[in-house]
Amino acid sequence: MSIWTRISEAIATLASGEGLAAVFDRLRGGAAPERSVGFTIAVIALGAKMAKADGQVTKDEVATFRRIFSISKAEEANAAHVYNLARQDVAGYDAYARKVAALFNKPGLPLCSDDRNVLIDILEGLFHIAMADGSYHPAEDAFLRDVAQIFGLDDRCFRVLRGRFVDGAPRDPYEVLGIPQQASLDDARNAWRAAVKDSHPDVMIARGVPAEAVQLATRRLIAINAAWHEIQSKVAA
Repeated sequence: MSIWTRISEAIATLASGEGLAAVFDRLRGGAAPERSVGFTIAVIALGAKMAKADGQVTKDEVATFRRIFSISKAEEANAAHVYNLARQDVAGYDAYARKVAALFNKPGLPLCSDDRNVLIDILEGLFHIAMADGSYHPAEDAFLRDVAQIFGLDDRCFRVLRGRFVDGAPRDPYEVLGIPQQASLDDARNAWRAAVKDSHPDVMIARGVPAEAVQLATRRLIAINAAWHEIQSKVAA
């Protein structure tokens, strides 16, 4: 059963008058397949909200969903239905973001590694959408920063993602690997290996990223490897 069929089934359970955000409440505590449904709806729903942050919805921004998710012709209508439900929902993006954070976080407990990483995966998907039209609007920056805070992700994490996607944004190779500036080369190597492992498709699928979206790891791996090579070059110099 495809991710889009499972999403259609989840949406079909909505009662009359319920918004798309209600789906997240029903998915809480579910197994990996339900987490992948939540992940996909989160990226599409928040992406639909963000697409209006700069005052317009472009064809490029809509088409970006096809670059994040593998969508067959037969499933295009299901994907479009989710997008349109989010656009029409009166709930604000912050309400969606809180529902998503609750879905991937156990109440009263700090974010575990897998939950934190899947929220980062969602934020990366939103950066893909923000940059689809080739520009990065201040309203999109404010939107993404606010979503990151609601997700419980710190400012360093946000800066790393912005540096990965936005041309001209500061890029610190040590931040990319999550290590301090004074870290040894061995520490950097270990952090690089761990980051590469976390970005492996099998690992991403296990924590809730649907197989249709594991291509999100491509740009991340490029940034991770570039950071490691830059640190190596600095040490060698």
